[in-house]
Amino acid sequence: MTGHQAAPAWLAAADLSAPWSSLEVCVAGLGVSGFAAADALVRLGCAVTVVDARSDERTRQRAAVLELLGAHVRLGPDRASTMPAGVQLVVTSPGWAPTTPLLAGAQAAGLPIWSEVELAWRLRPLRDPAPWLVVTGTNGKTTTVQMLAAMLAAAGRRCVAAGNVGTPLVEVVGDPRLDVIAVEMSSFQLHWTSSVRPLAAAVLNVAADHLDWHGSMAAYRADKGRAYQGAEIACVYNAADPVTEQLVRDADVAQGCRAVGFTLGVPAVSMLGVVDDLLVDRAFIADRDRFGAELASVHDVVPFAPHNVANALAAAALSRAFGVPATAVRGGLRAFRPDAHRIARVAEVAEVTYVDDSKATNPHAASASLSAYESVVWIAGGLAKGADFDDLVSRAAARLRGVVLLGRDRALIADALSRHAPDVPVVEVVNNETGVMDEVVRAAAALAGPGDTVLLAPACASMDLFADYAARGDAFASAVGRLARRPAR
Repeated sequence: MTGHQAAPAWLAAADLSAPWSSLEVCVAGLGVSGFAAADALVRLGCAVTVVDARSDERTRQRAAVLELLGAHVRLGPDRASTMPAGVQLVVTSPGWAPTTPLLAGAQAAGLPIWSEVELAWRLRPLRDPAPWLVVTGTNGKTTTVQMLAAMLAAAGRRCVAAGNVGTPLVEVVGDPRLDVIAVEMSSFQLHWTSSVRPLAAAVLNVAADHLDWHGSMAAYRADKGRAYQGAEIACVYNAADPVTEQLVRDADVAQGCRAVGFTLGVPAVSMLGVVDDLLVDRAFIADRDRFGAELASVHDVVPFAPHNVANALAAAALSRAFGVPATAVRGGLRAFRPDAHRIARVAEVAEVTYVDDSKATNPHAASASLSAYESVVWIAGGLAKGADFDDLVSRAAARLRGVVLLGRDRALIADALSRHAPDVPVVEVVNNETGVMDEVVRAAAALAGPGDTVLLAPACASMDLFADYAARGDAFASAVGRLARRPAR
C-alpha cells in the first residue's frame, strides 16, 4: 500500500454540509454502484481515484465518462491492488471482499471504508430527508422490496425502490419529491455500513450463503443484523427463523422501537400472519390484543407460494410501520408483478408444468421453492459457493419424483441425494456446451409424469455455464419452448 493521509476529524459525522471538496477518495470497483458513488463524489468536489481490476469494454466506457468529469481511473489487476497516494477515504463496491489486498491494506492503515449505501446516507438532504424502509435477508429481498414499493405507491406515497435492487441510493437520496425510500441491502453492503438509521427494517431470513466473502456464519449473521441498528419504529423479524428474532434482541435501536414478527400461521399480538386465507395485522392497530385487521387475501400474492406469502407479510409490516392503510397493502399486492426467473410458470407440456426459479441460487432459496410443489422433477447444480445440500435434500426428498443435475458442483448434490433420497432417480448431464439446457429439459421431461412440476431451482450460482441466473433461466425457457414444439410420438 502506498502513502495515505489520515482521515479528517469531520468525516466521522459527515453530512451534506461537510467540506467534501477537501477530501481525497478512492472508489474500489467500477460497477453500477461504484460508478454512481464516483460520480456523486466528483460532483461534491472530491479528488477521486477509481480502481478496478477489470478492463472490459463496459468498464472502459464508464471510466471514460468519469475521466471527463475529472476523476482519475486506474484499470487492471496490478493497478487495482494498491492504494493511490493521499487517499483519506475508501468507498467500495459490494463485490470487493474485505480480504482483497486494497481493502485489507486500507483497514490495516486505519482508513475508513464505506459502502455506497453509507455514502448515500451521508448525502441525504439536511432538512426532511425521505425515511428509509430497509429489507435484507438471504433470500426474498428484491421481491419484498418491490412489494413494499407497490404498497407505498398504492397509498399515494412518492417512493422508489433502490439499493441492491439495482438503482444506487446515491442517485435517489437527493430527490426532494420522495416521501420514502424502499431500500434493499445485501450483506456485502451492510458490512461497510454503520450510520444508517432506518425508520423500520426487516431481516427476512438468515441461511448459509456467501461464507467465502464473510469468512464465517457468525460474521454473515452479524452483518445481516446491522440492518436493525438505530431503527426508529419497527424491527420486523421472521417468526419461523429464530436467528432473525435474536438479531432484533441484539440490536441497538431507538427508544420505543418495536419488534414485529411475521408468520405463516395465526399471528400473536405484535405480529402479522395468516388467518384462514387472509393476511392479518395484529401489530399496527390500537386493539391488537383482541382483534386483527384484514390486509389482503393470500390469493392476492402472485406468484403464490408459501415463501412469497412470507415476503408479502414482511413488506406489509414495513408499509404499516410507515402508516400505509390496509387497503393499500391489498392494492399494492394486486399491482405487483415479480421480476423474471422467480418461480415463474413457463409452460405446460404433456400435462407437466415447467417452472423457472433460476434466481434460487442457494440451498435456502431452493428449499423454499421446492416446498411450493407436491411432485417435482428438480433441476439443480452449478457453483455451490461452499454450500451444504444435506438439509435441503432431506427436507425435499418426499416431493422428488426425479432429479436432473448439471454444472461444476453437481456431484455435491448427487452425494446428498444418495444419502437422503437414495430411491429418487437422478440424471447427471455432463455436457458443458451451449446447448446443455436442451439435454437437461429432455431428461427432466422423461422423468416427469402428468401432474408433475419440472422445477429449475438450482441451489447454486450459474457462472460456470451461463453469464448469470437470468441467462440460465432464459436458456431453460427456450429449451422448454423447443420441447413443446416437438411433434408428439
